[in-house]
Amino acid sequence: MPSGLIQLNFVLIENYSVLKTEAPDSDEVQAIRDKYDRDENDELDTSLLKEVFAERVGYLITEDRMIHRKASELGIGDLVFSIDGFLEKVTAENPSLTDYKTLSVSKEFFGNINVKDIFFNSFRNDYQGFDKWFNSKSDEVAYICHSDDGKIVAFLYVKVEGKQENYSDIEPIFEKKKRLKIGTFKVISNGFKLGERFLKIVFDNALKNKVDEIYVTLFNYTEEQERLLGLLTDWGFYHHGEKHTPTGDEQVYIKDFYPIPDKEHPKRTYPFIDRSRRYFIVPIYPEYHTELFPDSILNNESPDDFVENQPHRNAIQKVYISRSYFKNLKPSDVIIFYRTGGYYRGVVTTIGVVENIFTNIFDENEFISLCRKRSVFSDDQLAEHWNYNQRNRPFVVNFLYAYSFPKRPNLKALIEMGIISDISSAPRGFEEITKDQFELILGVSESDESFIIN
Repeated sequence: MPSGLIQLNFVLIENYSVLKTEAPDSDEVQAIRDKYDRDENDELDTSLLKEVFAERVGYLITEDRMIHRKASELGIGDLVFSIDGFLEKVTAENPSLTDYKTLSVSKEFFGNINVKDIFFNSFRNDYQGFDKWFNSKSDEVAYICHSDDGKIVAFLYVKVEGKQENYSDIEPIFEKKKRLKIGTFKVISNGFKLGERFLKIVFDNALKNKVDEIYVTLFNYTEEQERLLGLLTDWGFYHHGEKHTPTGDEQVYIKDFYPIPDKEHPKRTYPFIDRSRRYFIVPIYPEYHTELFPDSILNNESPDDFVENQPHRNAIQKVYISRSYFKNLKPSDVIIFYRTGGYYRGVVTTIGVVENIFTNIFDENEFISLCRKRSVFSDDQLAEHWNYNQRNRPFVVNFLYAYSFPKRPNLKALIEMGIISDISSAPRGFEEITKDQFELILGVSESDESFIIN
């Protein structure tokens, strides 16, 4: 290592506070050691976690998935953050720290993007000849996101490959399928859930092009790529094998785009909806609707009012707060959101999929903690929701944003189709509808049903 880097590392280390004592192992921590620790690195990870468990350290920030699993089993999962997760927490609690006013995603030709931007340095370090490859794509299109000061904060390039594509350098060999390749994908950690936003673009491209599989290759397991890998595996990508290249082997990860529904883990099935599940209509007020669903913006709303500068706008994973008398929702149940507004202006706009539900919430702090990352509300507004009616506390539904209807049937149409009986019966909570009624909504909304599987 060059002497300058050694000096820099010492300077960084000096900025940290050294723990002068170590907490003793409790029975709970020893159980984690017995279950998971196999070498010195595992033991050190548990020792770090122990300091949080013993309340000697407030938080731990790490991308290590095993540490997060251990923390969850110790009951301190809410104190152990990924980098993105901690940034979300900080910006939620301190809005004035937010750097970006506008984070809009746009399509742009490679030739109009500055390849010398420092954003691309990590690609140059990992891939010899990156600049030459980038310039060869000048007439092709990528997805890009800038902050309000012009800095690139996210970049995505995808490519459709036909069944005759040569995959002789991949082991095990790929079967002949139509695939979407994630060629280049990077998101700067900033707490704005841009990773999910861009992953939604990947899935939308895969649906549009009717591919059988999505794949990506990863070269060096840097911290940056570890974060990307964590995001991908959360959403159903799994390790397939290796790609052999002159500069070294790359790891290949794929997502089957004709999946068998995983009813308990809908993220693994996403963006598909399981046709065999239950269906519910639920209301959402206009003032919250497009804030939560920017892709479902109505014609009479201004896109400028809903710039993507909040985590809940970019996220696929979202929160719905309810006091509905019906609470018995299950993972993979389908939710149809009805934007309230009366006979003509009340419309169904969006489909979501239940991920999980929290009905037995201990107190206000737990409620705010459950909602903060995915909700349209500030902490103060969440506190108001919690305390509005002490005899009927709200519960929390975590769901996945799945689809925006191309055409939006209004309340009048829903009544005429027999989905809602009359104007006084407009949905007030989670109200179940039949499969046939759901199919009617799909038909009149002119939906592309390729995202629904049996």
